[in-house]
Amino acid sequence: MKNKFGFVSLTGRTNVGKSTLLNSFFQKKIAITSRKPQTTRNRILGILSDKDSQIVFLDTPGIHIGYKRQLNKVMNKIASHCYEEVDLVLFLVDRLKWQKEEENILKSLKNLNKPVILAINKIDRMKDKTKLLAFIKDIKEKFNFLSIVPISALKKANLVQLKKVILNNLETGPFHFPQDTITEFSDNFYISEIIREKAINRLGDELPYRLNVVIERINDSKKLKTIYAAMITESQSQKGIILGKQGSMIKAIGTAARKELEKEFSKKINLQLWVKANKNWTNDINKLKKFGLGVDF
Repeated sequence: MKNKFGFVSLTGRTNVGKSTLLNSFFQKKIAITSRKPQTTRNRILGILSDKDSQIVFLDTPGIHIGYKRQLNKVMNKIASHCYEEVDLVLFLVDRLKWQKEEENILKSLKNLNKPVILAINKIDRMKDKTKLLAFIKDIKEKFNFLSIVPISALKKANLVQLKKVILNNLETGPFHFPQDTITEFSDNFYISEIIREKAINRLGDELPYRLNVVIERINDSKKLKTIYAAMITESQSQKGIILGKQGSMIKAIGTAARKELEKEFSKKINLQLWVKANKNWTNDINKLKKFGLGVDF
């Protein structure tokens, strides 16, 4: 049997469970997750390899409308660009929710002329499953999807079937990556994302999107990894929120991040965190590029 290979874009509006799905496929944290929208900012490349297949997932930032800051425009550009270089699009929606963002994404997909699989996520939260059948019937009239697969990314329900559908629609071809490679990103990127995740899940609704994490230095020995990381925000008032009363918030963020990083690297972690205010960085294209978030498509 010949090997199957393909690039698959995992797309959908913010907070539909794309990162959770990616992590469930790999049974490992590839992308950070949060209940808050706009968590994913980069193309998270996950390489899922079996004996005779390799699927390369691009977990794009969720498409979102109504946001005018440069950071939001950059995230939308990344998401749109990912469509163009893939063999297949996996379009994720949240149960029976079909909103303006879904219509916009579908419009883009129609123009692209790429094969699309629709995955309906979070079915574990549905009490009345008969509504799902009616929803699927309506969706089929909107677009000629290759397949429509109801799943629960969190509970890992029907993921085997979803993977089978993906592979059935990929071409045969050589692997592009070694079989033991699961992501293209460096340890520094992974560490910064874990810190950002722990911060996002502890801060208020607005502040997380004005937050970035920069790894300034790592000293590594056999038993200890010392990480020096700066949390970048936009103002002194935001800096105060991240620090918390008598440093309580940054301490909680650091403790949670350190525990997860110790599991990942199987060694003691000394995490040195501090906060820097960098005025208006989310709306400055040069600062975005400096932080690795700018794009030149």
